[in-house]
Amino acid sequence: MILLMQDVTRVIQENFAILAPLFIIQLLLMIVALISLAKVEAANGPKWMWAIIIIFINIIGPIIYFIFGKRDY
Repeated sequence: MILLMQDVTRVIQENFAILAPLFIIQLLLMIVALISLAKVEAANGPKWMWAIIIIFINIIGPIIYFIFGKRDY
């Protein structure tokens, strides 16, 4: 178990330059999508469902919301 954690830590440290921007992009997309969901009166489907999709389906979830979840008035 300890050896596995050391391997994971080493991989993260070696790839931090790649992982950090991806993490920031994912976090920003999630925040913007959740704010958009909170401001809109109605979405295509229940808001709770879109919140779960945005939060738990990493980068793709917010993109799916912006494509299919927002209603065009």
